[in-house]
Amino acid sequence: NYSFVSEKEYDLFVPVNEQLWKVEKLIMKCIYDILNIPYNPKTETYTIINKINGEKYDKNQVIIDTNIRNGTELYFIKETD
Repeated sequence: NYSFVSEKEYDLFVPVNEQLWKVEKLIMKCIYDILNIPYNPKTETYTIINKINGEKYDKNQVIIDTNIRNGTELYFIKETD
C-alpha cells in the first residue's frame, strides 16, 4: 500500500555521491519539517519513482549511477502496511 504525504513540488539539489536511501531520509526530513509534521525515519520509508518514465529506484544505488539528473522529477510515495 502507498499514500502521498504531499502533492507539492520542491526544487532540491542532492549530492550525487550518496546512496539513494540516505538522500531519501534527508529529503523527507526537510519536507516533514516544512509541513511541520513529525517524522520517524526508522518507521517511515518511501518508494522513489521517476515521474516521467515510472522507473522505481533501488535505494542502494548511488545517485550518479542512476538516471537522476538536474531537472529529474521524482515521486516519493510512502510505503504503508
